[in-house]
Amino acid sequence: MSTNLFEDHLRRRLAQAAPLAVRMRPRNLDEFVGQEHFIGPGKLLRRMIEADRLQSVIFYGPPGTGKTALARVIADMTAAEFVELDATSSGVKELREVLDQARLRLETGGRRTVLFIDELHRFNRAQQDVLLGDVERGVVILIGATTENPYFALNSPLLSRSTVFRFEPLSERHILTLLGRALADNERGYGKLNVEASAEALAHLAKVCDGDARRALTALEVAVLSQNKQGRGPKGAKILIDLAVAEESIQQKQIVYDRTGDEHYDAASAFIKSMRGSDPDAALYWMARMLESGEDPRFIARRIVICAAEDVGNADPLALVVANAALQVSEFIGLPECQLPLAQAAVYIALSLIHI
Repeated sequence: MSTNLFEDHLRRRLAQAAPLAVRMRPRNLDEFVGQEHFIGPGKLLRRMIEADRLQSVIFYGPPGTGKTALARVIADMTAAEFVELDATSSGVKELREVLDQARLRLETGGRRTVLFIDELHRFNRAQQDVLLGDVERGVVILIGATTENPYFALNSPLLSRSTVFRFEPLSERHILTLLGRALADNERGYGKLNVEASAEALAHLAKVCDGDARRALTALEVAVLSQNKQGRGPKGAKILIDLAVAEESIQQKQIVYDRTGDEHYDAASAFIKSMRGSDPDAALYWMARMLESGEDPRFIARRIVICAAEDVGNADPLALVVANAALQVSEFIGLPECQLPLAQAAVYIALSLIHI
């Protein structure tokens, strides 16, 4: 067997062994799902990709929203050399080698290089600075993928040389589309198997995955393989995925939260606005979300005290007394017992503001 045939055979075997979420990655822009605000027909990034005139970009968003998938679509469409690095396992040495090769490639053949760096925020400031000169001169076209807010995690000079595209969590409609493709695809999915998934099961996966396509497809893979240990049943044997199987396959809904990042401040803002808007149910939801994510209960108590003083004030002086009591309880006994006093205070503040 020749080297090329061996490599082709190896690639096919690896592709077959890859997780479903990897196998179902889009092969072109038409297969890409979501992010219509910048990759939809006629939108800026789509026009740049189709014209092969891509400039340096930063893909920012939560996991499973298509950042790496879109980078791989670009790799298949661009005439430039495509090089991939992972910031979690690469250092300055590897980065300099890639940049040196990119300069040589441009000087000798006039061919540019697209450099995709996954988890770009894992590079420290000095490592990011290594990129600046070659990005500015156009030696490399940078595609950086990050789950962290680039305006905090990346150097300002690097940001000024790039365009930031924010990826949003996928909608349930998008997730259902991807699940349907995986079930129907004969080559990469489960089209050759007799899989019957109920609408309730698919809807549950689409809802609980929280906009994460990778998580939804992984749950579908678990559901199928758990019903059929070998991944292939007897010819014609039905693999049934009902709501109970779907619930077991995906388990608890994941909460995206970072106590030092955007999610922390967004949740705190939503919590305060819920109390100001006299919506006790929403206030309890955001408080529970923060506590479930590991937020310090004293931080929540301080927000309640501030709201009681600033927004309720003397319209109901008892509001500050209740809020201060919740703060003292949080400091004195902590979790889990302080959850009830915090909830009581948040509801009191929200209802107090109804009459103001």
